[in-house]
Amino acid sequence: MTKPSRTSSGMLLALGAAVLFAVNGNVSKVALQNGVSSLELVSVRSAGTAAILFGLTALRNPAALRVGRRELGFLALYGVTGIAMVQWLYFVAIQRMPVGIALLFEYTAPLMVALWVRFVQQQPVKSRLWLGLACALSGLAMVAQFWKGMTLDPIGLISAVGAGAALACYYLMGESGQRSRDPISLMAFSFGFSAILWAIVSPWWVFPFSRLLHEVDLPGALPGQTPLWMLVLCIIVLGTVVPFLLVLLAVGRLGPARVGLIGMLEPVGAGIIAWVLLGESLNTAQIVGSLIVLVGIALAETSRQAARRPRAAPPAPDERAVSTRDTDVSTRNTEGASPLPEGMAP
Repeated sequence: MTKPSRTSSGMLLALGAAVLFAVNGNVSKVALQNGVSSLELVSVRSAGTAAILFGLTALRNPAALRVGRRELGFLALYGVTGIAMVQWLYFVAIQRMPVGIALLFEYTAPLMVALWVRFVQQQPVKSRLWLGLACALSGLAMVAQFWKGMTLDPIGLISAVGAGAALACYYLMGESGQRSRDPISLMAFSFGFSAILWAIVSPWWVFPFSRLLHEVDLPGALPGQTPLWMLVLCIIVLGTVVPFLLVLLAVGRLGPARVGLIGMLEPVGAGIIAWVLLGESLNTAQIVGSLIVLVGIALAETSRQAARRPRAAPPAPDERAVSTRDTDVSTRNTEGASPLPEGMAP
């Protein structure tokens, strides 16, 4: 495949993943509004996704199913922090505030990562980080409209910010995890430990499976009804597994930096879909603030990437042939990147 065609296909793959993630936020909100709690939804999503990804790992790389004692603790912590907390807090947030606004607060994670790298790890970052910080804070102030008092639900706001902090942990811990494990098996184990956590908190024998048979009215202009289990299945397959695999294919063509920037279209797309289907409209100040936040996140994300990725030596001819294969993307370790690049959330 020629370089222009690889780039074009990579952009389409990344865009497709961002669209699916954006749709998933709205589908999740519909499920939450029709009898599924945030705890139940994150539990079934984690278990279903883990089952599919473990199946893929068993087919493609069975050796990756073996885990050492040292790695077991890391995978458990990664699953609880980077998957369980990110998803649960996000679901709580979208129950209490518009989907697009919740995603904006969650997507400040790359900014948190850049600040952590600068002040805790003492690594250099580009000066644009400070402009990005100023844009993000001022934009979020416009979105929240603090001059009018607390216009956003306090619990929803705390949950969205908490989801952003957990997502920052996901990015930072994922960089370490991918040094020794391929991204599909890493995500399989992390979703698996997330499922174990929620199964302990709310055992499966009390899960309201009968509720999944209820018919749900589709929102907005969408006609008809669908069983609740169909929405949950879409959240697992089309809202989690498929976009994750699309991201892996896109990273193989574009690299994590550009894929992450394309992924920032998710809050925009989710906000537009929520406006059309769920009637969640934003005023002018909130729309302008949202755009300023996205600019700030992009500046913060690229400030770190520009500083941490030195120019690599060109690969040998035989290595170049191997690296351009599309079929090995699921087993390729991406040094310095989490399974989903900064700018995308699991």
